Amino acid sequence: MIHDFEDFCLYAYVIVDDIWQQIAPQFWRPGPKPACSDSELITIALVSECRGWDTETELRDCWAPYLAMFPHFPERSRFNRRRSNLAQAINLLRRVLLQSLDLSQDRQCIIDSLPVPVVGFHLVPSSTGDWRAYGATFGKVSSKQQTIFGYKLHLLVTLSGVILDFELAPANEPDLAVGAELLAAHTGLTVLGDKGYVSAPVAEDLWDHNRVHLLALHRANQHEQLSKSLVKLINKVRQLIETVNGQLTGQFNVENNLAHTFYGLCARLYTKLTAHTLCIYINRLLDRPNVLQIKRLAFPNI
Repeated sequence: MIHDFEDFCLYAYVIVDDIWQQIAPQFWRPGPKPACSDSELITIALVSECRGWDTETELRDCWAPYLAMFPHFPERSRFNRRRSNLAQAINLLRRVLLQSLDLSQDRQCIIDSLPVPVVGFHLVPSSTGDWRAYGATFGKVSSKQQTIFGYKLHLLVTLSGVILDFELAPANEPDLAVGAELLAAHTGLTVLGDKGYVSAPVAEDLWDHNRVHLLALHRANQHEQLSKSLVKLINKVRQLIETVNGQLTGQFNVENNLAHTFYGLCARLYTKLTAHTLCIYINRLLDRPNVLQIKRLAFPNI
């Protein structure tokens, strides 16, 4: 039974370390082992994201009462460097968690995107980062009636609220083009989308090659329209993606980018998305008999 934050950290560490023992050989590096192990550092990063501690100054202050759990807590710059070096490992950990999560087997999904600005609009001309070299562009966010400089994070989410897959694309890339690319890596899905994903040729191609049924809301000026009952159902189901987007923006601060480089951004996004999956994995245990009962300490909204 988990009673407090320290118990939650311990349980998260056990899960991470168990998976790390399986995947560590893929990320072997020469030299002596660090005092703070890779399992410990990944746990610190994931738990920090679960609690919304994503600024360097806030991180150390918030962990101060719990340093006994991690006596070799890394210095700030070392933490950032090692997290970036372990970014691919963190993402692989997320995929391993998905494989063992029954909710990820849901064949009904929703596709959508959310903005990831990297530089304030008025600061773009003087920006010295590597953003343009990695595709950052100006793009419109219709839902918020604003223009950003950066990217959009495209999400494929099951009806159970699990992020099955994602893709980071330049902010000006059409949702349909990125969505088609994202869905082409999957088979046997029924996917609901908004009006940005309307395209009969794309839907036909996805069905013919991947058995993916892309069902999108039609625009008002289209000749053929979906039935009112189907539109109502799609709108109701699509509220789930708004919940997930709200979790990513409110709990995990995805839209408030603090990275200074593209690779730093990728490391942060991998950590945030893996933390989201870890929370669902832990909370899912509450619904199973004969397993350790875990309170929703870190992420109560799932």
